[in-house]
Amino acid sequence: MKPKTRKTDEGLLRLIRELKKTSNKENVNIWKAVAQNLEKPTRKRANVNLYKIDKYAKDNEYIIVPGKVLGVGEISKNINIAAYKFSDSAKSKVKNKMSIQELLRKNPKGNKTRIII
Repeated sequence: MKPKTRKTDEGLLRLIRELKKTSNKENVNIWKAVAQNLEKPTRKRANVNLYKIDKYAKDNEYIIVPGKVLGVGEISKNINIAAYKFSDSAKSKVKNKMSIQELLRKNPKGNKTRIII
């Protein structure tokens, strides 16, 4: 029988706890959904390209990617992207990028926020 593995990245565990705490405090389910996606194994987390974000996002909206943003495509809209990780090419293409922690502090109610997985 395989032994169970657990997450050892202390920063990730802290983020998940903070997301769940804010979800309960503000009574907003979006942060709980992000936490559940980040609890998944790394290979099952979202890897989202920029063209997909551009396709589904609306202007002046916050986009959360509970995984990694990849650099295929371009962003033509005025959006803010928060993700757990960004690839090097995505970092150079995205102007308004932030970590999920920054978005959580900036917008605890989750207004105008969309999860893309």
